[in-house]
Amino acid sequence: MTHPAYLAFAVPLFLFFMGLEFVYARKKGKHFFRFAESIANINVGIAERLMDIFTMLPFFYFFEYIHANFSLFDIKATPFSWVLLFLATDLVWYWYHRLAHEVNIFWAAHIVHHQSEDFNYTTSARITVFQAAIRCLFWGVLPFIGFPAPMISVLLLIHGLYPFFIHTQTIGKLGWLEYFLVTPSHHRVHHSSNPQYLDKNYGDVLIIWDKLFGTFTEENEQPVYGLTKPLKSHSFLWQHFHYPLELWVAMKKTSGIRNKLAILFGRPDTVNPSIRVRLEKYFLRNQPRLQPSAIHRKYINLQTAVSLILLFLAIFYYPELTRTQVAFTSLFIFVSLVNTGAILEQRSWILYLEYFRLIILLCWVWLYYPTIIVSVSITCISVIGLLFFRPMEKRYKSLLYQHAGD
Repeated sequence: MTHPAYLAFAVPLFLFFMGLEFVYARKKGKHFFRFAESIANINVGIAERLMDIFTMLPFFYFFEYIHANFSLFDIKATPFSWVLLFLATDLVWYWYHRLAHEVNIFWAAHIVHHQSEDFNYTTSARITVFQAAIRCLFWGVLPFIGFPAPMISVLLLIHGLYPFFIHTQTIGKLGWLEYFLVTPSHHRVHHSSNPQYLDKNYGDVLIIWDKLFGTFTEENEQPVYGLTKPLKSHSFLWQHFHYPLELWVAMKKTSGIRNKLAILFGRPDTVNPSIRVRLEKYFLRNQPRLQPSAIHRKYINLQTAVSLILLFLAIFYYPELTRTQVAFTSLFIFVSLVNTGAILEQRSWILYLEYFRLIILLCWVWLYYPTIIVSVSITCISVIGLLFFRPMEKRYKSLLYQHAGD
């Protein structure tokens, strides 16, 4: 395979276009961005990009294995075969995407992409590692047909760039391109919760599949973005796991294997919506909503920037990093993402995550510099943290929220 370091540059590239869209929208007086929504969107994207470094090679070898052992044909790379591969990839995407909206087990992974009530380039980042893994399983049909793994990998990288640019409200209808390409207008329909727009426009690059299979509709009225029942949460963990929990509760309350499977492979609208209400009361207990302080947004921006920098470095230097370095970097980024969401949600346990991040850093330092000074420093910081945790927690929250200590 090609050296994966070049994939790291997708991070600043996408951030550049997000920034460009933000500046343009603000200049035009359009309120397309909300701070908490944008941060939550980017956090989901960071996690998916991070996990890509672990899943990229396994899926390449998965494609290779199928091609070597089960392929119907042995297709060589020619201009014609590249066109066929593009059409086949886009068609498989259509059916994966459609089933991801119509089958609960797939919707549990894909739902995260539709949770944001904003629609801008940050929304395109909302792809979970679960969704990425499932759609790669669908693409396993490509090597089975006979397309070799290197061709598939290259085409998927190119094919994956286009959808980023259709997540925007800054571009209107595009004339004759609307007839065969998925345009921002088409995709705005797909992300809306308007009744007439539900389950429409599944295409990724070509809109012809929707027109062929009867799932196309035009954008005629202003879309309302997000889920039909808005999530109203920026918790990184809740965004990822609320629907699997809903399915688990629904299956637990149902007797018989056949009935349980009917829920797992049934349509999302068959899951009782009251289940989420009960889960929210348990996992998202209401607490006093405090006003963010002046430092609140700056701290979240700093924490997100650090996660993005570490993500870039982890991808760029991945072939040279040891497993321990990758593990500690990944764990630190993941805990940071959970912590950012918890700060936005004003969770009571945010300082525990900060303390955990500090322990991760200290352990990483100790592994590579196991000197007596480092050992004593870790011990002292640990003792101080245990003895003065409550006063530090009070001070920490007072910095992030107004009147947190009252």
